[in-house]
Amino acid sequence: MLRYLPFVLMVAFAVWCAFDVLGSDERRRRGVPAPVWLLIVLVPVLGGVLWLVMSRGEPSTGHRGAARGPVAPDDDPEFLRRLDLERRRRERQARGDDTDDAASA
Repeated sequence: MLRYLPFVLMVAFAVWCAFDVLGSDERRRRGVPAPVWLLIVLVPVLGGVLWLVMSRGEPSTGHRGAARGPVAPDDDPEFLRRLDLERRRRERQARGDDTDDAASA
């Protein structure tokens, strides 16, 4: 019975990868049509590993093709810049200074 375990695991891996291909979008498939990926995934082990590496290897996308960005607001340089500009504006208002610092920033 134990001698069939590698075969069962390979089939389960291929089936899991096939469903993953079918549930993916075009960006995650890197422009390759789903039927072509399905044929690649059916190559024992190597096809599934290739799918996993190619579909998750792009740094600008995450799982399911969602664009990655800052995880928290304080990781976003644009947010921090706007926050700093807003803080400066409030300080100017509190001092009664009407000059605009945005042109120099």
